[in-house]
Amino acid sequence: MSRFAAPIAEQIWDMKYRLKNADGSAVDKAVEDSWRRIARALAEVEQDSKGWEEKFYAALEDFKFLPAGRIAAGAGTGRAVTLFNCFVMGTVPDSMGGIFDNLKEAALTMQQGGGIGYDFSTIRPRGADVKGVAADASGPLSFMDVWDAMCRTIMSAGSRRGAMMATMRCDHPDIEHFITAKSDAARLRMFNLSVLVTDDFMEAVKADGPWELKFDGKVYHTVNARDLWNQIMQSTYSQAEPGVIFIDRINAMNNLNYCEDIASTNPCGEQPLPPYGACLLGSINLARLVANPFEAEADLDEEQLSELVATAVRMMDNVVDASRFPLEAQAREAAAKRRIGLGVTGLADALLMTGLEYGSEEAARQTESWMKRIARAAYLASVDLAREKGAFPLFDADKYLASGNMMQMDDDVRAEIAEHGIRNALLTSIAPTGTISLYAGNVSSGIEPVFAYSYKRKVLQKDGSRTEEEVVDYAVQMWRDKFGDKELPSYFVNAQTLAPAAHVRMQAAAQKWIDSSISKTINCPEDINFDDFKEVYMQAWDSGCKGCTTYRPNDVTGSVLSVSEESEKTPEADEGADVVYISEPLDRPQSLEGHTYKLKWPDSEHAIYLTVNDLIVSGQRRPFEVFINSKNMEHYAWTVALTRMISAVFRRGGDVSFVVEELKAVFDPRGGAWMQGKYVPSILAAIGGVIETHLISTGFIAGEGMGLKSDPQADVVQIGGTPRGKACPSCGQFDLQMVEGCMTCRSCGHSKCG
Repeated sequence: MSRFAAPIAEQIWDMKYRLKNADGSAVDKAVEDSWRRIARALAEVEQDSKGWEEKFYAALEDFKFLPAGRIAAGAGTGRAVTLFNCFVMGTVPDSMGGIFDNLKEAALTMQQGGGIGYDFSTIRPRGADVKGVAADASGPLSFMDVWDAMCRTIMSAGSRRGAMMATMRCDHPDIEHFITAKSDAARLRMFNLSVLVTDDFMEAVKADGPWELKFDGKVYHTVNARDLWNQIMQSTYSQAEPGVIFIDRINAMNNLNYCEDIASTNPCGEQPLPPYGACLLGSINLARLVANPFEAEADLDEEQLSELVATAVRMMDNVVDASRFPLEAQAREAAAKRRIGLGVTGLADALLMTGLEYGSEEAARQTESWMKRIARAAYLASVDLAREKGAFPLFDADKYLASGNMMQMDDDVRAEIAEHGIRNALLTSIAPTGTISLYAGNVSSGIEPVFAYSYKRKVLQKDGSRTEEEVVDYAVQMWRDKFGDKELPSYFVNAQTLAPAAHVRMQAAAQKWIDSSISKTINCPEDINFDDFKEVYMQAWDSGCKGCTTYRPNDVTGSVLSVSEESEKTPEADEGADVVYISEPLDRPQSLEGHTYKLKWPDSEHAIYLTVNDLIVSGQRRPFEVFINSKNMEHYAWTVALTRMISAVFRRGGDVSFVVEELKAVFDPRGGAWMQGKYVPSILAAIGGVIETHLISTGFIAGEGMGLKSDPQADVVQIGGTPRGKACPSCGQFDLQMVEGCMTCRSCGHSKCG
């Protein structure tokens, strides 16, 4: 009998976690082989390796403990890969040499598949003096463009996708440019952005007071704090970025605040980390631990939970020794502190099985109770490891016990730490678990509510055809198996129907006993007014959260699933997210209006002349064809090919603004150039910029990177006649949804955040 609760679970295992040879033949014949491989690899450092292998296998069996994807895919394979998910890189020096040294470190880290986080607050603002060269600084955003281009290049080389997080302090002189940077949809697409918000700033916002923007002791501007806060809120209201990180709270509550300062997080925000810090993640599947689901005596087995947590802590501690690291500095940092991030998944399903409504006061109290149980078990297990193997090297009992998060820990746990030390400086974190949750049978993700009770996915068959299969939430499937077609109880709620305040309540309840942080998306309805939207962030601040990320579907962020009141309240595809295409190419008239632009690439002998001709449809211009001419014969073949492809796309009609975004994203490994104060990563990106300028000037798009202004062909029939949402870059299916701050594909599990 298959261990998998759903076909999609087995497909995720096969695609992402199953060990295969280079020719695609399977080494892991069944999922049990994968569990055995992981258990054996993580038990190798133990004196009783065979005994611990069996205990580790039992924890993995039936998806009770879910190590993060890099552990599942890499442990025991003999491959030179990191088992850590992501890293915060070193502090960026305010010097050209130091900046590009850090760029190299980032590239080496991403080459091994690790996501990275950076604080760009350390780079001097735009326009500041650069001593010794009689020039003005270009500012941190110009260097973020370089990082963005590097990430694209690493991805284009076939490496696993790695997301990036960029943070900037709320008092940096360029903070307003940072806030609005992604209003250009083609810019910084490899980054998640978050503002580091200080306690002083929040007090100034509430007092409606002034706020100084400064760097290196010099005040550059003074703004109104509430106005700056409103700029952050307006940007995230419109385009879901930047996020907000309450950085002073993070540092105050850090167990290691006596020996490290945190200024950034990993890409999804659940791991605030010091320079060269790494996040090691794993999740307890709460949905597998509920006894007597949906019965009056339904309850989560807390004894089993404590035992499973203790085993998981030992497994994750062993990963610190088993993993490779892209950089030596990362290995030293991990060994000195041995921080791990043990979290949960399946929380919403576990609550449903015990008859609780996600987001209610009772559910929040139960969540806090379960999180405390996990925290106690994790800390006591780490004390036992310290008895056996020694405390983490930077452990100082007096300082550690006086740190922020430890001050609330129970006295018996504090006494054990004082006497024996502790093996791992930090132990708990709640990460995005989108893919491993599918692998575990489509349990609810992390501490998120159930996103959809069921949905249809198209599966590609060997003969090229596609079949549809239903993917059902784990708890909903259990209900169906037990009660058939009986209507779901009223306490079944999902992400589409919950009020934002309910999301915040659950995040705050979990955060109390999580020593790192939480990756959580607070879903907001599209029609929420701006004042109510801002209140969500204030509620997050007032309730003790360490950060806040929201998602409000709109024309910029894209639509997510909407909920129909019919058919068991099952979310259905929103038809508003489709791109419209003309079914037949447009015919070319005898004459067209157009413009020719001269493009001079630095260090190139000959200029390039680019002509864009437009078609007039219903009194409005839209691009129809492109010609590129140059005396440089080196460019001849690719320019002809490029113009033919772009012209063919233009003649199909619809929203062709994506052509600009794709061209602007092309990176030349030989180096880009600075043009009009902006870093342009390649000559193709420069061509994309020229086409964008033309589309703006003719009114076809609204502004830089803002997409289609209006489509004169919007009423034509689409290919296939069926509305479509955004396509997954991995499998091509139109099944992307926002989960835990990451666009995630329901069909193949692909996630923007890796």
